[in-house]
Amino acid sequence: MVEGIIDRFEGKIAVVEIDGGDMRDIPKSSLPKGAKVGDMLIIDGDNITISKEGTEKLRKEIDDLMDELFED
Repeated sequence: MVEGIIDRFEGKIAVVEIDGGDMRDIPKSSLPKGAKVGDMLIIDGDNITISKEGTEKLRKEIDDLMDELFED
C-alpha cells in the first residue's frame, strides 16, 4: 500500500506523485469518481481510494504556507 497525490491530468491519464517522489501515470478510469488534482490517494494493488483526511491535511498545509508567504 502506498500514498500518492494527484499532480495533474493529461488527457485520460492522471499523473500521481507517489510517497513524495516518484511520478506514476494512472488511467483516470482507475481513479474513484470525483477524484481531482491535489487529492491524496491510497493505492493498494488495483484498489485506489481517496483519503479525505489526507487531502484535507494537505490543503490546510498549503493554505498555511500561502498565508505565511503573503503576510503583510
